[in-house]
Amino acid sequence: MEETDLRLESSLWVGNKRYQAVLTGWHFNWTEVDKKNSGKKTISVPVAEVIGVEEGRVEILPQKSVEDTDKDFTVFYVKRSSSGSSYGLLWRLGRTQFSCLSRVLRDQWTKHLRTALKTHSPLRPKRLLVFINPFGGKKKGRKIYHSLVAPLFELAGISSHVIVTEQANQARDHLLKKDLTGFDGVVCVGGDGMFSEILHGLIGRTQQEAGLCEHDPTVNLQPCPLHIGIIPAGSTDCVCYATVGVIDPVTSALHIIIGDSQPLDVCSVHHASALVRYSVSLLGYGFYGDVLAESEKHRWMGPLRYDYSGTMVYLSNRSYAGIVQYLPADPLLSSPRDRTRCLSGCSVCSRSTERLFSHSSDPGSLYSSHFNQFSSDAEGEWVSVEGRFRCVSLTCMSSSCPKSPLGLSPSAHLADGTGDLILVWDTHPLGFLKFLYRHTSTQDQFDMPFVEVHRVKAVRFSLPPEKEAYEEIGGSSGGIDEETGYIETVSRNGSQVNLAETGTGREMTNEQKTTTPFLCGLCCSKDPAVSVWNCDGEILPTTEMLCRIHGQLVRLYARGIEDGAAVHNCGEENDKCDSGYTLHKVLPKF
Repeated sequence: MEETDLRLESSLWVGNKRYQAVLTGWHFNWTEVDKKNSGKKTISVPVAEVIGVEEGRVEILPQKSVEDTDKDFTVFYVKRSSSGSSYGLLWRLGRTQFSCLSRVLRDQWTKHLRTALKTHSPLRPKRLLVFINPFGGKKKGRKIYHSLVAPLFELAGISSHVIVTEQANQARDHLLKKDLTGFDGVVCVGGDGMFSEILHGLIGRTQQEAGLCEHDPTVNLQPCPLHIGIIPAGSTDCVCYATVGVIDPVTSALHIIIGDSQPLDVCSVHHASALVRYSVSLLGYGFYGDVLAESEKHRWMGPLRYDYSGTMVYLSNRSYAGIVQYLPADPLLSSPRDRTRCLSGCSVCSRSTERLFSHSSDPGSLYSSHFNQFSSDAEGEWVSVEGRFRCVSLTCMSSSCPKSPLGLSPSAHLADGTGDLILVWDTHPLGFLKFLYRHTSTQDQFDMPFVEVHRVKAVRFSLPPEKEAYEEIGGSSGGIDEETGYIETVSRNGSQVNLAETGTGREMTNEQKTTTPFLCGLCCSKDPAVSVWNCDGEILPTTEMLCRIHGQLVRLYARGIEDGAAVHNCGEENDKCDSGYTLHKVLPKF
């Protein structure tokens, strides 16, 4: 049916007010007719953001109720409101009940609206596989899904197969082994740990079916065909916050329903000849690794253990020797210091989609031109630095969260095929404290003499020669899990790759090489020689590794963070933002 065929126009009543309603293929508008002595109001809802249409007077949340009347119908749609933070908008279920002059007219409106939905929202999911973690966060995963999310899915005509997990890696193993035919996407109800399970299961399944080896860092991995939806219900929901802008189950459910699609870069972490793990947010060595390791000793404290552990690790005043080698991204495309934000409709990510996918019609060879630097001929392009670091971090996104609204790297992009490498050199404790504090404000945390940030496509980390023996002795003997192929525990078998010494190293002054003494009784014990890696909240079993960024490897049911200041309905001319539709003022004629 053509857009012109979808056009419908008539008078409708909302309460005791008469409106002139118009449906085109892309928008549903209604304008006050009897308004006098002031500007008339037109409300415009994109058809793509209509959630459902029901006959009668219907309410869905907090409880479903239906009043079956012959001449009424109810339209449900996305309604935006401010989240109270600088970025991100809350989505709510908007509802307007319309009355018609006849039942025939009512049936015309419901038919045309439903046809418009099918015509202009072809990517909406119809069947979803849902995993609920009943133990994550405050253990409210089941309640959140059944009371807030399931009614919305039912309204939108989405069927779902729900699995409540009973043990770790159950969701990952299900995705690796079970038949997924007929599903349009996978939804996780939980935190970042649950999302990681889904991520590993879908990527692993996709590579198995494509006949690709995940353990080879030079292989161009196949993008996953199924979307991932996140309903936040965990103790940490970093991925949801960084891709939606708010931590709110209803907002996330509405993004899933309308079929939003946000590509996401993924970092594969390798040691020797095996894949260790995938990461999308934080891969951190030094401070962030020590905080996670310390927090594991105090799980009885609940979420407070992170604040406590952070304080204890800071007071320990540790730094670690290491060699960091990285493959720089093209500085002409973007920079981690350009003060931009990756928001919904990001132009940098859009251009990256064209660059990553336009050179080949064969999905198996995607990214080949982007990552040909892994060949031995390109060793000269790697940059190498060596010294003592407070922390070494790699992130594929801003890694923002409620406590750090701008994140570890505020200008990082979700889908540009790069990551941001942050190097914090050994420095005075007060300087490091200032660096940490700036994460909670809008100040530039990179504008410090002991901090570097680089946009990269790959990173290698190794220990200096004098530290290698320590890892061989102290590292746990390891191997590969026979079932999944992932590393469970490993021992160091030497450097994975030898580099030509053409990188530009950073020379350290004597003051930087020596840790500044810190007068604290907590710090008298001998510091460990090496730290551990924090990979999206999990401790990795190895120190030396190779990390590679895979551009747009997965897709989420999201659209990126919406900037409230850029949305029309958020209000100019003293109109308080309270709705997701567009509000137009029609001035009276004199």
